Amino acid sequence: MLPISAVPHPLPAQGRMDARSGLDNPPRAPSRWYGVLLAAGLGVVAWELGHWLPLIGGPVMGIVLGMLWRNLLGVSPVFVPGITYSSRQVLKWSIIGLGFGLSLGQVVQTGASSLAVTLVTLTVAFVSAWLLGRWLGLDGHLRTLIGVGTAICGGSAIAAAAPIIKPDDHDTALAISTIFLFNVVAVLVFPPLGHWMGLSDSGFGLWAGTAINDTSSVVAAGYSYSTAAGDIATIVKLTRATLIIPVCIGLALWTAWRARHAETRVSLARIFPWFILWFLVASGIRTLDLVPTFLLEPLHLGSQFLIIMALTAIGLSSDLRRMALAGARPILLGLGVWAAVSVSSLGVQSLMGSL
Repeated sequence: MLPISAVPHPLPAQGRMDARSGLDNPPRAPSRWYGVLLAAGLGVVAWELGHWLPLIGGPVMGIVLGMLWRNLLGVSPVFVPGITYSSRQVLKWSIIGLGFGLSLGQVVQTGASSLAVTLVTLTVAFVSAWLLGRWLGLDGHLRTLIGVGTAICGGSAIAAAAPIIKPDDHDTALAISTIFLFNVVAVLVFPPLGHWMGLSDSGFGLWAGTAINDTSSVVAAGYSYSTAAGDIATIVKLTRATLIIPVCIGLALWTAWRARHAETRVSLARIFPWFILWFLVASGIRTLDLVPTFLLEPLHLGSQFLIIMALTAIGLSSDLRRMALAGARPILLGLGVWAAVSVSSLGVQSLMGSL
């Protein structure tokens, strides 16, 4: 009998040895089209449900459908590349598309008028994360990541800050899970709260743009409230997202100062949110009337669908079981910082008379 190692056996279809070259052909990764089509299909359903239930809206329906699919039916690994692509890149395209419906003057005016509220909420986020995190006995890296994520742009800000402060992977995962939880909560509760408080479109847009963590959730909540509120919330959020640059530079300087002998470098090209630049380009094209009028409505509708599709993909990425395993203290920190930012945003607006 031949030893087991000598028994001939067929090679799998992928990774098979090429007899002529003597090299292994590496297995091909699953096509991203599987996940893209899944997100798009559920997005169409969410779009229709949003028309039937306008108070909830398509964006909220998208994230809810995605979460139900993920946590009740599960998601095969073959869909993961496309889902990841849809939740990140498709969202950026949708934001760029919205720029074709906004004049550059409106963008600059709204962004500048929101800067005071944004700076206050930024400060509140970092201070509350530091104080509450110390009281809860959480690691300094985790406090910083949750503070950055709440203050600026959710998971994107955490991803930009992590290579600078070098936390454990566990802390990064906890921070992202916590931030994502409150992104979902914000999409569901902010619009009804805004109506209950009687906020104007501009007041709600400024509140959502400064108090909700992630760009996708800001867009979803804003357009669920009204089209005008969605436009304002998007501009405010993009203005807020640019602050990731000075914040990351500050973190790098602080980390280097604490380490003394270590060199901490920051790549501006890596942390800069380039889709914001293309959003401004699209807005500039709109301002110069270079887009034919008959294309404006299709561009707007296409951007709205891409938003729903991206949010559906984000729902498909949400593992509620993993969030539950994170424990209570990170969630309490995220809740406390988020509440402080939300209240401070409303407080500053009230003092300014802009609600």
